[in-house]
Amino acid sequence: MPRISGIDLPLDKRVDIALRRIYGIGPVNAVKIVNDAKIKFDIKVKDLTEAEIERIVSIIREQYVVEGDLRKNVSQNIRKLMDIGSYRGTRHKRGLPVRGQRTRTNSRTRKGPKKTIGSKS
Repeated sequence: MPRISGIDLPLDKRVDIALRRIYGIGPVNAVKIVNDAKIKFDIKVKDLTEAEIERIVSIIREQYVVEGDLRKNVSQNIRKLMDIGSYRGTRHKRGLPVRGQRTRTNSRTRKGPKKTIGSKS
């Protein structure tokens, strides 16, 4: 099983689909990587040779920030927003939606399950 950037790629999938398992590589970047490595699109991961895997690894290493480094960059950016006290930073601190969504209804993913305050009597 090929291991790229610490991620085991599934053997039965096409190369461009399997590369999406790596954090930081989406559909567009996966297609670019396959084109740059000069690999056919219909080839599966199990059919890759060692040379092709090395080409993919070198392209990812040289051109993309992925996995741990990217996660660290994102968390540092969020921490910086919180430290400077920006509106987005305070929304992150409070666990509320950051990008202008409404909170009167919806936003249950961000806020968590409903908490009953008390009964009116």
